[in-house]
Amino acid sequence: MTRKIIGIGETVLDVIFKNDQPTAAVAGGSTFNAMISLGRTIGHKHPEMPLLMVTETGDDHIGDIIVRFMRENGVSDAAVTRNPGTQSHVSMAFLDERNDAQYEFYKDHGHASLQAEKIRVAGGFMADDLVLFGSFFAINPVLRDFTRPLLQSAHDAGAILYYDINFRRSHIADIPDTLANIEENCRLSTIVRGSAEDFGYLYGTTDAHEVYERHIAPLCPLFICTDGPRATWIFTPQFTLEVPVAPIHTVSTIGAGDNFNAGFLCGIVGHDIGKKQFAALPQEAWRELVAVGQRFSAHVCQSIFNYVDKEFEI
Repeated sequence: MTRKIIGIGETVLDVIFKNDQPTAAVAGGSTFNAMISLGRTIGHKHPEMPLLMVTETGDDHIGDIIVRFMRENGVSDAAVTRNPGTQSHVSMAFLDERNDAQYEFYKDHGHASLQAEKIRVAGGFMADDLVLFGSFFAINPVLRDFTRPLLQSAHDAGAILYYDINFRRSHIADIPDTLANIEENCRLSTIVRGSAEDFGYLYGTTDAHEVYERHIAPLCPLFICTDGPRATWIFTPQFTLEVPVAPIHTVSTIGAGDNFNAGFLCGIVGHDIGKKQFAALPQEAWRELVAVGQRFSAHVCQSIFNYVDKEFEI
């Protein structure tokens, strides 16, 4: 049976500002960005492979834009919950002089809900399915009664769970209420990824080795730490590996980490790697997976869009 790629995360409309002036508005969300890039690459190359986004939106015009955009890019909306009487989420992304983004979010989390039966109707989880999840959506206490059993079900089915912590400065005040959810997500995951910036907010350190040894390894043995233009670190019980990042001219860092995730999953599909293989995956295989992730990320950093172009070659 063909494996599925299932994204679990929020959707937003990203309004992008440069010099305090809006320059673009694009459908976004961390997992959403990755799924669109996967739809434009894996979905185009392997149309038989289902790509599914589990999310919620309002029943407003922004929600219509987001759902239509998913369909146009090969991502199924069968597991999207449209919440009546609510507004879809909006984020403001402000690019600084280095084109790095700082975010402000406008969200209606208090009225968020998901319909669990939608994922079951869409086929549920199978062994070696790829499940991408992360950001505040994955730890939001309002949604935890849905997300936790969903992730547990994927874990029990033998799916590969790829968790992007993606913790923003705006949620520092939520750490006491969400840290246990982050730890539980790590326990359920096959691979955990985060950026040095995430861990500075969460744990007060950006040292990848310290983060792995103190916070990740006791929960999940496989860890990837990215750090913008600086080297990517891979940690496994067998080895630690540093992978340099090629310099590029950056237009915007929005979606950089999201598309690293997309490329990494694309590499898993391309090399037909199953969950059990990760325990003994050699260094060269990890390098290849990270290299694909870096190619996706570099491509997106050279445009104002959150996902790779439709013409992007894997």
